[in-house]
Amino acid sequence: MPKVIINGVGSCLPERIVKNEDFLDSEFYQENGEPFPMSNEVIIQKFEKITGIKERRYALAGQLCSDLAAEAAREALNRSSIDQEDLDYIIFAQNFGELEDEANLVDVMPSLASRVKHRLGITNPNVTCYDLIFGCPGWVQGAIQASQMIRCGDAKAVMVIGAETLSRIVDKHDRDSMIFSDGAGAVIFQASENSKGGCLSQSSRTDAAIELDYLAMGPSNHPKLKDSAKRYIKMKGRKIYEYALLYVAESIKSAIDKAHLDLSDINKILIHQANEKMDEAIILKLFKLYDQSPDVERLMPMTIQTLGNSSVATIPTMLDLILRGEMEGHSLSSGDHVVFASVGAGMHINAMVYQVP
Repeated sequence: MPKVIINGVGSCLPERIVKNEDFLDSEFYQENGEPFPMSNEVIIQKFEKITGIKERRYALAGQLCSDLAAEAAREALNRSSIDQEDLDYIIFAQNFGELEDEANLVDVMPSLASRVKHRLGITNPNVTCYDLIFGCPGWVQGAIQASQMIRCGDAKAVMVIGAETLSRIVDKHDRDSMIFSDGAGAVIFQASENSKGGCLSQSSRTDAAIELDYLAMGPSNHPKLKDSAKRYIKMKGRKIYEYALLYVAESIKSAIDKAHLDLSDINKILIHQANEKMDEAIILKLFKLYDQSPDVERLMPMTIQTLGNSSVATIPTMLDLILRGEMEGHSLSSGDHVVFASVGAGMHINAMVYQVP
């Protein structure tokens, strides 16, 4: 059975930077349509304290999700030893398809993976393309699928893309809209007979009973827009936080255990950047499960402060930044073990353990 290694990583961060103070003039409402009893300044201060987010990236006018993805894909190919015509699959993890400016209309036909293939100019018909909708854990799930395809002999090279333009599907009258951002990351997984390490193990789960609507689509909080047909991302923040603390650390431990490793063997955990305090609490619980003293800053890089929550794009983007040496204090070397982990709408959780060849 071949090893599955990473051979090429790229990302695309939109140029538009939106800072917290840019929301001072926003018109926020509570779920019941009532205005908040505090000023926007107070709302933003509390938001930053909880999430850690100071700024985020938004796509430029006219810049589509597949545009960001194609740029990340080009970078990944340029940094790989693979010709684009030799890819077997392009898997595009996304949740809202192509979104035009202010349109609020989801466009998923043709698939965004096919659009990327078109933008790259790939002509080989055997490069098969499909989209994957799995909430924020979509890119990790794509990586799991790529690993399985290669191991079973169905593929030798698979590109997994994670990209979103969430700024176009958020309710601007909901303070939670400040969490979300845009971006794209692409990673090429390849079969290797000689390399050490590679993809070692994975775990995943779905809780769709009472948890199903923790992240879902809903109407605007603005009382005059509630009857509109438009739908936006809506989240039950407290419920998500509680759910994540219950199960994410256990899922990460499951993947580590399947790889026959200990937490002390793990060099980095690249966890979905959803909420700074939530991510820290997850890692602290993980240390507790192993009865070890916490060392969160060393183990867990964070990009949420400046990039926000770009859903499926957060982990491949962070991986690219680390490999390019653009995250101070964080690096990956041959033999290092890294965990990719995420939680999101579904509700889904997954994790993968990877050893750098």
